[in-house]
Amino acid sequence: MAKHKKDYSNTAGGYVYSTNPDFKLENETEQVLTPPAKEQRLRIWLETKNRGGKAATVIKDFSGNEADLKDLGKKLQKFLGTGGAVKDREIIIQGDQREKVLTFLTKEGFSGTKIAGK
Repeated sequence: MAKHKKDYSNTAGGYVYSTNPDFKLENETEQVLTPPAKEQRLRIWLETKNRGGKAATVIKDFSGNEADLKDLGKKLQKFLGTGGAVKDREIIIQGDQREKVLTFLTKEGFSGTKIAGK
C-alpha cells in the first residue's frame, strides 16, 4: 500500500505555531500587473553557451507576472512549431529563430522589440 503524504502547501507558508502574540500572517501573493505590449521593451538574443553548441533564441526583459510570460512563451512555441521553455524570467526557443520571433512579437503589439545581439 502506498503511503499518503499530507499536503501542507495551503498552510501559512510553513508556519505551524508562533509564540509571538502580535504575529500576523502576511500574504505573499502580490499581484504584479503586466504593462501593455506597446510599453514592453523586449530584447532577442542568440545564445550557444552551456547548450552543447546548439543555438537557442532567448527573449529577455519581459516585465509583468509569470503567468503572462508563460502564456507568451506558449504562443511563440506554437507559432514557430518548435520547442522551448520559460526559465528565470526568460523565454528560450530552440534554434536561431530571431527574425521569426521579431515578426511575431511585432504582430502581437510589442513595438519596442529589437534583436539585441549575437
